[in-house]
This record gives sequence, structure tokens and C-alpha cells, in this order.
Amino acid sequence: MTTTKQRDELQAAIWKIANEVRGAVDGWDFKQFVLGMLFYRFISENFTSFIEAGDESIDYAHLSDDVITPEIKDDATKTKGYFIYPSQLFLNIAENANTNVNLNTDLAAIFAAIESSANGYASEHDIKGLFADFDTTSNRLGNTVEEKNKRLAAVIKGVESLDFGNFEDNEIDLFGDAYEFLISNYAANAGKSGGEFFTPQNVSKLIAQLALFGQSSVNKIYDPACGSGSLLLQAKKQFDEHLIEDGFFGQEINHTTYNLARMNMFLHNINYDKFDIALGDTLLNPRYGNEKPFDAIVSNPPYSVNWVGSDDPTLINDDRFAPAGVLAPKSKADFAFVLHSLSYLSARGRAAIVCFPGIFYRGGAEQKIRKYLVDNNFVETVISLPPNLFYGTSIAVNILVLSKHKPDSKTQFIDASGEDFFKKETNNNVLLPEHIDCIVEIFGNKEEIQYVATSVDNSKIAENDYNLSVSSYVEAEDKREVIDIVKLNAEVAQTVKRIDVLRADIDKIIKELEA
Repeated sequence: MTTTKQRDELQAAIWKIANEVRGAVDGWDFKQFVLGMLFYRFISENFTSFIEAGDESIDYAHLSDDVITPEIKDDATKTKGYFIYPSQLFLNIAENANTNVNLNTDLAAIFAAIESSANGYASEHDIKGLFADFDTTSNRLGNTVEEKNKRLAAVIKGVESLDFGNFEDNEIDLFGDAYEFLISNYAANAGKSGGEFFTPQNVSKLIAQLALFGQSSVNKIYDPACGSGSLLLQAKKQFDEHLIEDGFFGQEINHTTYNLARMNMFLHNINYDKFDIALGDTLLNPRYGNEKPFDAIVSNPPYSVNWVGSDDPTLINDDRFAPAGVLAPKSKADFAFVLHSLSYLSARGRAAIVCFPGIFYRGGAEQKIRKYLVDNNFVETVISLPPNLFYGTSIAVNILVLSKHKPDSKTQFIDASGEDFFKKETNNNVLLPEHIDCIVEIFGNKEEIQYVATSVDNSKIAENDYNLSVSSYVEAEDKREVIDIVKLNAEVAQTVKRIDVLRADIDKIIKELEA
């Protein structure tokens, strides 16, 4: 079976589980149970594979917990970041799931044990609270223990039936792809609440390629508003892992989404010592100031959200915002995220940021921030994308590419919103691989392409009040039909003559009838 076919079948099976077993539980809430069980199976099999290390004489799942020495546990935890006893493995719990009257409490105890196994180790921060949103005793699963267990067993048996392929066949990424598939489907069906934290894979791929363009290696990659981690993971998929030397960093304000991001790292086989995801408000409590600068930054921050802004007079002295001399408006934090990213960017790196179009032409503080960015030659490219790419919004967003190593004082503008740059599907438009390759090629070549791309000297942008809207610099192709007025007038004259002849004929017929 090909990887593509296996992935398609896997995704269909997962969606079937989600729809069949959720019952009265709201789908958006129930995703936590499906995703949590998927994660539980993954780390169980991943840990088993690590312990057995390809030795067919070892059957870890059927060993007694008593044979595990403190030394074995300590060594495994230092390497993997967590420990799972044989009796706690998904395989063994699934075997008796339909008849275990203590299933919900057994699962709760296992999840607590897995998390606590990291206490005192370097991985504690990455493991703690991973299962917090997978509450197996929740009334959302049912009002009685029997109802809870019945639904949990259905999820377990459904996840158990999924074909993930073999670790030795390097199909492990199917776990992560299936996980992202489930999130994206719930996001698509949840409207705005889904799009707030999920960036479609095709858009993530474009952003990752822009941020890493032309670099043979980067020290580390960072997403200041990482959501479920999809942008960071696309960087891993697009480039060999060794090219990202010191790992993946991200911060997320929403606790549930923060847990999803950490799970997603594990699901894509990124070990705990290669990622660091923090919980908190990036703008008011940034966690990675000591880690900067970053050679690659990717981000899809929330559009035009409120923030404290000028109500906190200390922020204007923050080294992220002070150089611009003004704070982003309190009702529109977009440029606060942009300035944050710029502050964390290395001299050799790039930041690719999804932005709401309004920030590129509005006046006031946003115009002053654009002036700072343009005058200091930080804006490499602004790309306008097609509408309806994201779940829950039809907005045609832009990508802002920042750089501190531009070879000239020009800014590139790319209009990638036309029909040649996307495929129209039922609910959303989609960027296909050929569309992404085309946009990245245009970005890299910096060539003039009529109706698509141009590079403008920053002095011209200054004369235009620092407007950075793509439509202000890339002329739109006039696809209206060209009309030949002379030819049209001649045709009209001929038509008038025919009408005159017809009228004469009609008058003649009427006179004959009246005679």
C-alpha cells in the first residue's frame, strides 16, 4: 500500500471514529478524547520501540512491571523524557477495554503516572499537563461510570484498529498527519474557533519555505503564537531535521492549544530535548528573550486582537517596541506581533508572518510602524494570497517577509491572489504544490512580472505615505473585453438600417390590410 493511500484510508477511519462514538458530546469538545487516545497509543508504541531497539527476543508489552529496575527507568526517562510500564501500555489497556469496569479511572491513573515519571528530569516542562484536557472522568463522556467507560472503550477500540504502518518503514509521520487531519476537520466544522489556532498545511508549507529560503542551516526556528504547532512542524517536513540545529520553539496563550502543540511535537517524533513550547502571553510575558536571535521565524498571529498597548506606559520602553517609537493600537495588536518577531530575528534570518491586510494601509500608529520598518529596510516582501484559504474566515490575507540582510533598499510586492495561484474547492481555496513552488520562485528571483510582481524603491513607498498594500504597486490585469468602438458603431448603423427596412415593410403590410 502506498503512503498516500494509507494516509487517506487512515484519515477516513479516524473521522469515522470521531463521528460514530461522540454521541451527545459536542464535536469540538470530543476531539480532545480522540486526539488524547491517539497520542496515548503513539507514545506507548514509540516507547516500546525504543525499549526493544529491534531485538525480537524482547516483548516489552508482556513483561512484568516488577522486572523494571530503577536504573532501567532512569536511563529511559533521561532519553525519552517519560516512562511507561508494560501494564500501562495502550496495547494492554485496549485488550480488556470493553470489559474493564474501572476503565475511566485506570486511564486517569496511567496518564498521571506518565506525566509524573518526568518529575525532576529535564523533560518535566515538556511532559507536565500533557493529558490535562483528556479528562476520562468528565461528565461530557456520560452521566454514569458505565456510560463513560462505554464511550472510552469505543474510542480505544477504534484507535486500536487504525493501521499506522511500521516504525521500521519510516511511516511514523502518519501519526502526526492523522492528528493534524483531525484537528483541521474539527476546525473546518467549528468555524471561527477552529481557525484561531490551526493554519492549513498548504499555507504552513509556503510560510516555512519563505522563512527558510536559501539557508543551508538555521540555528533554531520560532513561532511566537504557535497554536497547535503546525507552522513549526511544516519546517521539519520541508527540511532535513539536521538543518534546524537547536530545535523548535513556540509560545501559546491558550492552555488547551498549548497542550496540543506539545503533543504534536511528540507525534511528529521530535524528542523533548529538541523542542520547547511555553504557555503564556507572548506580547506581555515573552518567554524566549534569552534564546534569541532566531534564524527562522514563522507565525500566524491572531488578527486584530485587543491588547493593553498604551494603557501600560512601560511597554514603550520594551526593547521590542521602543525602536519604532510607538505602540500598536490597543484594538489591533497585529504590529505588536510583527515588532516582537523582528526583535527576535537574527541578522541572517527571515521571518514570514501572516497578516491582516488592513495593517498595510491604515494611518495613525500603524503608519508610523510601517515607516520604521521601511526606513530601516526590514521589509523584504509583501505577498497577497487568495481569499478563503483559512477555516472560519474568507479574508484574503497577506504574508509579510522580514529580513535584516537585504542587498538593496527595495521592497518586493507579489500578487498571488489570482486564479493561477490556487485551486477552488467546495468549502475553501487550496494552494497546491505547484502554486507554492511558483510563489517561492517569484520570491527568490525578485524579477519583474507584469500583473504579478514588482520591486519598489523604499523612497517611492515613503512618497506613498508608507502604504504597503500590494495593490498599490502591482497593477491588476484588466480582463475586461476590449471593444472596438468604430466596429461597434458600424454594426449599430447596420442594425438601425435593418430596423428601418423592417418598419417600412410593416407599414406597407398594415396599409394593405386597411385597404
